[in-house]
Amino acid sequence: MSEAISQSGVDARTDKAGADPAYDLIELFFFAYRDFVSDPDRILAEYGFGRAHHRVLHFVARRPGMNIAELLDILKITKQSLNRVLKELIDKGYIVQQTGQSDRRQRLLWPTDQGRALALRMARLQTRRIARALPGGEAEEAVMEFLIGMIDPLERAKVRKRLAGAKMPE
Repeated sequence: MSEAISQSGVDARTDKAGADPAYDLIELFFFAYRDFVSDPDRILAEYGFGRAHHRVLHFVARRPGMNIAELLDILKITKQSLNRVLKELIDKGYIVQQTGQSDRRQRLLWPTDQGRALALRMARLQTRRIARALPGGEAEEAVMEFLIGMIDPLERAKVRKRLAGAKMPE
């Protein structure tokens, strides 16, 4: 009998509730994330910005014209938290906010040239780090599927849809 199938017949590979925690993988995620954000962190510090600024700038640069509700849905943060960060990015000239044409209540967000350049600078650093870790084409697809698998099942379709066609202008 396979070691992955327990005496109760439950597949231990998919039912981890009673299993020992995956400490090595958890720690690898921690260290990978720490280093993945370290390059942008150094750049952000030059501007007096933090990781929240990076996330907002990244998504606004990837989806120019997105509204506040979309950004809140992506980031899963409170409106109050977003408003503080957004105000700084707007005040310092990295993002502009416009009223929607069809719905005047909407606030649409656009990166400025300066904002787009900063977002692109950070994305290029993170892309280099990813490229060093991936040996080639097929591995990238496997990693993407793994990461999608890590996302809450109810959010996966929404994330896939957002990824489709979203490109940061150069």
